[in-house]
Amino acid sequence: MVVTAPGLCGRPLVLAGAVSSVVWRAVRGLAGQSQRRLCPTDACFPLRVPEANEAARAVLEHARAPPPLRRFIACPDLARTVVSRLGNSSVAEPRGRRPPVVLECEPGPGILTRTLLNAGSRVIALESNNAFLPDLESLKKKLDGQLEVVHSDFFRLDPIGLGSMRPPVMYSERLFENLGIPPVSWTADIPLKVVGIVPQKRERNLLWKLIYALYERGSVYKYGRIELNLFVSEKEYKTLVAKPGDARIYQPLSVLWQTACDVQLLHMEPWSSFLTNSRSGGLSIPKSVVLQNDHLCLIRMTPRKNLFTDSLTATNSHVFILMVKQCLAKCRTKLVDKLNLWSFESGKKLLRQIEIPEDITTGSLYPEEYKCLFEAMEQSKEFDQSWLYEDSIEDNTAINF
Repeated sequence: MVVTAPGLCGRPLVLAGAVSSVVWRAVRGLAGQSQRRLCPTDACFPLRVPEANEAARAVLEHARAPPPLRRFIACPDLARTVVSRLGNSSVAEPRGRRPPVVLECEPGPGILTRTLLNAGSRVIALESNNAFLPDLESLKKKLDGQLEVVHSDFFRLDPIGLGSMRPPVMYSERLFENLGIPPVSWTADIPLKVVGIVPQKRERNLLWKLIYALYERGSVYKYGRIELNLFVSEKEYKTLVAKPGDARIYQPLSVLWQTACDVQLLHMEPWSSFLTNSRSGGLSIPKSVVLQNDHLCLIRMTPRKNLFTDSLTATNSHVFILMVKQCLAKCRTKLVDKLNLWSFESGKKLLRQIEIPEDITTGSLYPEEYKCLFEAMEQSKEFDQSWLYEDSIEDNTAINF
């Protein structure tokens, strides 16, 4: 039976997966008992991984009409490369310590799913297309709790607004609760790894949605420092890791993601290596004028343990986001002039206090300096938050989640 959230479809939830050693026992009703650890040496391993032509046939058979554009990993070699870059093998973990569970977004024909399982990973597969679910469920039945299948869409979790919902749309709180995933402290180890391909048409909006959730410790980040391992377009990757001085691509997203996470490039793969569900068979590569965009980039975004401080908290983080966006609206503006607008003639004093040159422009400030600036403003009696309210309503409607 496919896992769906109770209350959304009227049926109870049947669980067969685990998330941590504690949750594993709780979900399976094995508290106080030892749990057999699955590995590729068990009788059902290694699982057969379909060839690329088999995956292509399955995708075409299950494509919706008209389908929302999706990309799939169909090549077994690429799947093995991804798994090796994730470093999620149970063999690599210290003795007695389980590797984080992998939450796979939109597995489709399950090429990466099987490769992860063969490497010893425990996988939660979130699939939005009903047509792919029977094969994933069949695979799940062959295993003893190493795979869980959920009719859900990671990229559509926690929609804005209230109202009745049904899978694949749901709230992360309900999803995690039903899976038995408990919240952990922000400074604890990574509790969950997410892997997937960011939908092309909503790529920028989803990056904004995720960064807001991270700073507010909402959505999936209620449960700890969730590690994202996502394929994004090359142009978006270059924006995320851009440095000061390049006004074309150094943007608020650059500052916010670099401040919040260690952003690491794991792998670059040509667009042609991925299968799409396009009926025409086209690659549907997004155009880019400013930046090269020949690849999809697998990037790891690991939230920093020291992101939150006494001055930057989940409660006031929306102010930090707004400050960065206002500063970089015009990257050639002198920072001292911007500060003086917010607190008359206080800019020079603040910049001297944090040892930042008085003639620096907003586009020349590094991400860690923006964080330092915000913390100094929060501690200063000369700056209050009245400056942020003028643009807050407009700012909040600028991004369509």
